[in-house]
Amino acid sequence: MNFSSSPRLARYLAGTDGRPVNPAAVAQLAALDHLSVAAPGIAGAILKELADQRATLKLIASENFSSLAVQLAQGSWLTDKYAEGFPGHRFYAGCENVDTIEAEAVKLACDLFGADHAYVQPHSGADANLVAFLAILAARVEAPLARELGQTDAAKLPPEEWEKLRVAFGSQRLLALDYYAGGHLTHGYRHNVSSRLFEVSTYTVDRATSLIDLDALREQALRVRPLILLAGYSAYPRRLDFARLRAIADEAGSVLMVDMAHFAGLVAGKVFTGADDPVAYADVVTTTTHKTLRGPRGGLVLCRKPFAEYLDRGCPMILGGPLPHVMAAKAVALREAGTPEFRTYAARIVENARALAAACQAQGLHVVTGGTDNHLLLLDVGRLGITGRQAESALRACGITLNRNALPFDANGPWYTSGLRLGTPALTTRGLGPAEMATVAAAVARVLRATTPEGDSRAKYQLADDAADEARAAVAALTAAFPLYPELGDPAA
Repeated sequence: MNFSSSPRLARYLAGTDGRPVNPAAVAQLAALDHLSVAAPGIAGAILKELADQRATLKLIASENFSSLAVQLAQGSWLTDKYAEGFPGHRFYAGCENVDTIEAEAVKLACDLFGADHAYVQPHSGADANLVAFLAILAARVEAPLARELGQTDAAKLPPEEWEKLRVAFGSQRLLALDYYAGGHLTHGYRHNVSSRLFEVSTYTVDRATSLIDLDALREQALRVRPLILLAGYSAYPRRLDFARLRAIADEAGSVLMVDMAHFAGLVAGKVFTGADDPVAYADVVTTTTHKTLRGPRGGLVLCRKPFAEYLDRGCPMILGGPLPHVMAAKAVALREAGTPEFRTYAARIVENARALAAACQAQGLHVVTGGTDNHLLLLDVGRLGITGRQAESALRACGITLNRNALPFDANGPWYTSGLRLGTPALTTRGLGPAEMATVAAAVARVLRATTPEGDSRAKYQLADDAADEARAAVAALTAAFPLYPELGDPAA
């Protein structure tokens, strides 16, 4: 066979020496060879990204490494398909195969999480939240008003009644966790469209403990009486009692919506069960399919039966055409998440996070709330005299990738911040364990203590050379010991 146009694949096959060939590696390397001819600049950037990820420690709590099977499903000719609607109800002909794929993804999601219904089309967690908001508004505001006016379809209302519906839609209340206390941008943050959809009230954490006080939340919910009580977080290191939140929502007459984007993998992996499992208690649950779930970047929504028909209107209600190639990748990831191996992986994420938090404390760093119950932890670097932005940049320069994060009541605001957010999903995928978390914590602490502001800047910094060299050496040793996608060899060679 002539491999003159596939040099990477040829090198790979020549280097197997009779050992079993990995089909996924063959497919990836052949694709890179073709892309290097068709678009060399793009291929070069993709290869550089692989090299960067291999050579650094990824501590971004919202990122992970998906399997080659997930990536191959996404990189398919399904990318060419339009499929507005949902299985069996499309606005385009020729969607039979997309129906098969989406229906399987829906069933896998329902089986994995124990949900009544799943909607797997959202392109992101932000889209999933918008679809959920509008579905709840449709079910609880639009449908009752239409019935009151003798219509089964609100779109058929006369102009004067349609205006009444618009006013009713825009006067509903949302009660969600404050962005600075760990909530997400799409939870009513003033610069996000969610703040335009609702009259937003936020709850926060206790100043002394940085924990959510459910007694205080109950009192606030009974005052506000929101249409939606939204739970879930982007940067909160503790578990939530969803049984208690369900009781609060019921008492306040609210729909309980949970955004489990960050910890969906811990639910799928049966680390979060009982009152820690939101699907058992919430009316609507949104999530991403990456992060701890370790799938492609995308979103999905789970719900109880009364909201199902409204969720399925996500396209054309808010979404454009769904992305069949991403839904295929979601189906692969959901299948992977139902395995015993994934349960072991999910448990190790939390084990590693707790070990990392304990090791950071042993290094003298301040861990917000004193530890973690999930996959992430927060460090207060303001106590070291630097901003989160300076800390993030200094660590990145040493091969440790994470993100700065606002802390509760943060005087430095959301751009510079006083905190860092560290997560263990990606390191756990690479195979690192609690012993390695101690090494990571030592490297992080060494860099942070050697970082100082440059003048009055809250962004520029100075880092001692000896500390940077020590951290880079530790990173190099760990990345060599726990290689990323080793089955691919060195595609850049």
